[in-house]
Amino acid sequence: MKIFKLFLGMLIAGLLVSCSQQDSSSGGEELSEIKIGVAGPHTGAYATFGEQLWKGATQAIEDINAAGGINGAKLVAVKGDDACEPKQAVNVANRLIEQDEVTAVIGHFCSSSTIPASEIYYDADVLMITPASTNPTVTDRGLDTVMRVCGRDDQQGIVAGNYIANDLAAQRVVVIHDKDTYGQGLADATLAQLNARGTNVVLYEGLTRGEKDFNALVTKIRSLSPDVVYFGGLHSEAGPLLRQLRDQGVDAWFVSGDGIVSEDFVKATGGPEFLTKTLMTFGADPRNEESNPAGAKLVERFRDSGFEPEGYTLYAYMAIQVLVAALEANEGETSGSVLTDWVKANGADTVMGRKDFDDKGDLTVSDYVMYRWTTDGDYNQL
Repeated sequence: MKIFKLFLGMLIAGLLVSCSQQDSSSGGEELSEIKIGVAGPHTGAYATFGEQLWKGATQAIEDINAAGGINGAKLVAVKGDDACEPKQAVNVANRLIEQDEVTAVIGHFCSSSTIPASEIYYDADVLMITPASTNPTVTDRGLDTVMRVCGRDDQQGIVAGNYIANDLAAQRVVVIHDKDTYGQGLADATLAQLNARGTNVVLYEGLTRGEKDFNALVTKIRSLSPDVVYFGGLHSEAGPLLRQLRDQGVDAWFVSGDGIVSEDFVKATGGPEFLTKTLMTFGADPRNEESNPAGAKLVERFRDSGFEPEGYTLYAYMAIQVLVAALEANEGETSGSVLTDWVKANGADTVMGRKDFDDKGDLTVSDYVMYRWTTDGDYNQL
């Protein structure tokens, strides 16, 4: 028995030494490589937005690595494809944490994906910075590892509602949404502002994401003779809805939000000729050299590579910069709550200028403005 106990003790000691050596080796790898998840719809109907996030984030990572990385450690991007599906987003979040062992996450895109996924990151104390999820719930829950570098729908809805009431002087408005967290949330925010302004909303109704035939709804809209049709949702439904409105002779202004800020919106309508009287809210265009001189050279580099950095491309680049500022200032610290607290207290200089954050993790300044689509297939800030 004594011999057995001695052998068992030696075996345990050997295992402890082996584990200690493995931990030491793993620690060395972590110091030389920092994995960053880039989560969003990399496939499916909204993949154009996933490409914006991926292009922006990976270009930032490439630039930071070329400059020496973070205290000698190289950044590595890990793609997480949620296809804008909440259940898939949760699976992606668990994989990024448990298998890929990421230090932080840039994403997700759809608010309906970001909200459940962020719970996973919060439980794991991993910082998540979304470049694009605008639903207020994302940051209103008090999760101290969750931030965003874009505005909120309750800010965007005010801009849209005021423009419809003031500039368009609308007397009859139809509000349509896609029943999704983002789309309905944005529609509700706009509706609230329209109600506050005393604007007559003659119809509030939802359609189903993924469907393409909205002619029955359009017939109802036409019967109401609206001045404005407001849509809360993404380009894949906004495009066919606009096309069918025009096909049925509805000449009302079509107004939407940042969910259509993509050239794929033009394709979804069937062509730029259907974009007459089409408006959208989005942040001040980061590609505009006058409003964003800090990003001019980066925009030029993207264009030289054959990629147009529309929509949320520069937002994703900025999210990486914010993360890197926190990592560099807190050498060796990867706690999401610690990094978030530092960003809230210090802000960061980015390719979109100086950015500061409030206690919720939201930007202290929102820059939503109105754009008009042209029949050339472009959009211009008004």
